[in-house]
Amino acid sequence: MSSANPTVGVIGAGAWGTALAQMLASDGRDVLLWTRRSELAEELNSTKVNSRYLPSATLEPSILATSDLAYAAKCDILLMVTPAQHLGETLAAMPQYPRDLVLCCKGIEARTMRMMAQVAGDAAAESEIAVLSGPTFAHEVAAGLPTAVTLACGGGDTQWERLRDVIARPNFRPYFSDDVIGAEVGGAIKNVLAIACGVVEGLELGQNARAALIARGYAEMMRLGDAVEASRETLVGLCGLGDLVLTCTSTSSRNFTLGVSLGQGSSAEDLMKNRHTVAEGAHTAPVLVQLAEKLGVSMPIAVAVKRLLEGAQAREVVAGLLARPLRAEGPSD
Repeated sequence: MSSANPTVGVIGAGAWGTALAQMLASDGRDVLLWTRRSELAEELNSTKVNSRYLPSATLEPSILATSDLAYAAKCDILLMVTPAQHLGETLAAMPQYPRDLVLCCKGIEARTMRMMAQVAGDAAAESEIAVLSGPTFAHEVAAGLPTAVTLACGGGDTQWERLRDVIARPNFRPYFSDDVIGAEVGGAIKNVLAIACGVVEGLELGQNARAALIARGYAEMMRLGDAVEASRETLVGLCGLGDLVLTCTSTSSRNFTLGVSLGQGSSAEDLMKNRHTVAEGAHTAPVLVQLAEKLGVSMPIAVAVKRLLEGAQAREVVAGLLARPLRAEGPSD
């Protein structure tokens, strides 16, 4: 395969994977889009619409969908957009790995407490791992609206030089970082905090409360980042604060809308059972709390979200947060 024109595949045809494929193909580049379901691949190729996950977009002609994972694995660059809890099993099923794996899923593996880059690095030791993260709603990216992201490259400048021109488009602007763990911390924690902000909305507690929650949630993000030696500069950027603000303030966020429903009194069990899209924060919250306890990091908002998902009443959980001892403001707790 020519290094001047590397082949690109997207693994996962949900809303985000479909949007990324659409963005990558916007200049006519051939893009392979893998889905586990052969019937979805047939629909995408015949109708050029992902009616279940991204009905607003008519796919570019140069996107080819497939359910053949071995065929997709032959690409030079793969963007991994499976749900975070399925990344490991998807990688394990691949017969070979590309030079560059770009992780676009956000979360912590529940069974092992591994971040996504560690999951990928353990499975594909010879691949170089990058993380793409930032404030990105799928329907806006698919529509070509201006978007900026962090592209954290474990392979440093050399990997960045390989990937930047493949991924960058006039309305999709990646910014380089070599802080992979920082990009992952921001992406995982913001989903949990978005559930909490949705609860505030569902309880009609007001904009003041939501702003306070975002600020205190960001302090939790910084504390965990410090514990795993992430750069604070990374967490101030697109994949930290930028993604946090977007996800915590819009009903386009799956995690935020899950929180709204919890705040309005719906059962977490019923909500999760009836969803056909993944709210990663619901899977991340329990393992995030476990990781924080292991590292000795105080994350009371994450603990509150975990309690909500276990069935606690929203007003009771919020009352508990408001009753915490008064202290000096700052990232330490």
